[in-house]
Amino acid sequence: MKVVIALGGNALIKRGQKGTSEEQFETTMKSVRDIVRMIKEGWDVVITHGNGPQVGSILLQQDVAKGAVPPMPLDVCVAQSQGQIGYMIQQCMLNSLETSNIKRNVASVITQVIVDEKDPAFENPTKPVGPVYRYDEALLRLKEGYILTQQRGGWRIVVPSPDPISIVEAEAIKKLIDDNVIVIAAGGGGIPVVKGKKGMKIEGREAVIDKDLASERLATEIGADVLLILTDVDAVYLDYGSENERKLGEVTLKEVEKYYREGQFPPGSMGPKILAAIRFLHNGGKMAIISSIGNAWNAINGKAGTRIVK
Repeated sequence: MKVVIALGGNALIKRGQKGTSEEQFETTMKSVRDIVRMIKEGWDVVITHGNGPQVGSILLQQDVAKGAVPPMPLDVCVAQSQGQIGYMIQQCMLNSLETSNIKRNVASVITQVIVDEKDPAFENPTKPVGPVYRYDEALLRLKEGYILTQQRGGWRIVVPSPDPISIVEAEAIKKLIDDNVIVIAAGGGGIPVVKGKKGMKIEGREAVIDKDLASERLATEIGADVLLILTDVDAVYLDYGSENERKLGEVTLKEVEKYYREGQFPPGSMGPKILAAIRFLHNGGKMAIISSIGNAWNAINGKAGTRIVK
């Protein structure tokens, strides 16, 4: 059985942490232990991950140092974060596998994701990235051509978040899996690229792709059986946060689609995860599971989380 495991941002940095290297390695080590248990039980594993705090730090570092070194565009920053986070997960996986006497190779793949240059998201940027600016700093960013939105504490740059179409490296990832390699891919939703002009096959775009939607694309294109989305809540809830909230255990695709249409899952939180699950099952997947990182082992064994089936 082949599973794509989409790790949420709290897999590397917990709330309240500063995000030091030591903190991220310690948190990541705890996050991969259940994944190693899955591997020991015979699962073929591909790991995807978020990158919000890390790419935000890269953008802030660039902002501070822009007088000394040229800043890189957002697609390059996403690539940087893929390498950084991939290295941490890769090393923690190797060390955890060694402790469990499992001899496997682990590889991180810098992953590009095709998006449509005519995607409406490019005309309506909505995804906040990078540092929070004061009013005077925000005015400077506006003069530089950025689009900003007001949030608590100040203003942030917003960028497009187009829908993922296809994973450029899908075939290479499939070959690695066939060679028994544990793969880390599609970090931060992947690097957004479009079909290029003037003889170029693809070229990057300054945008970010939702990590869960990109994970679905990868899971579908490599023929995964299960999409396991790990986040900071233990399961999917209806009427979340209200007196009437209800946890979903095992639920059918038809039921979830009904709840999705009713607006039960907000676009900024559970919405993309549910949409990824719906797409995965429609595209041939057998099961989608949503649970917390600490419950990964129990979730894959039907003892925790929300399981969405056909």
